[in-house]
Amino acid sequence: MIRKLDHTGNQVTAYPGRVLRRNEHAIVLRTGWDRAPLDVGYVVLEPGDRWTEHFYADRWYNIFEIRAGDGRLKGWYCNVTRPAHITANEVTAEDLALDLWVAPDGEMLVLDEDEFVALPLLPPERDTARNALIELQAMVTRRAKPFDSIRDTE
Repeated sequence: MIRKLDHTGNQVTAYPGRVLRRNEHAIVLRTGWDRAPLDVGYVVLEPGDRWTEHFYADRWYNIFEIRAGDGRLKGWYCNVTRPAHITANEVTAEDLALDLWVAPDGEMLVLDEDEFVALPLLPPERDTARNALIELQAMVTRRAKPFDSIRDTE
């Protein structure tokens, strides 16, 4: 079970996922979009979309690769979060509102900065969250492939 929490630890949503890979610091799960189509402005989420979700216990973000039912890459949605809590049966992540959308061509769109600024975070945590966004942007700029697989899993 995957549980998305808000910055106070309250559950926002929960949904099932199938484990693809894991190691002591990370897990990759397969999920899918099973709701009505949703146009969020930069992508349309549709029934049958396949999501590959990467959660890290030692990083302040998670990365969701989104593909259409036919396998076409739609892009990556990256959430700035506190490090995930990964157990044998559950993954939880506390969302810090700040997000990054990465289109297949590498174009980036920072999302929800106003929501992030409004969160009552202490300066060290706010700085760590901003650094996570900078790290994600740098990975895209240098065309790193953190979206394809977890390093050192096998």
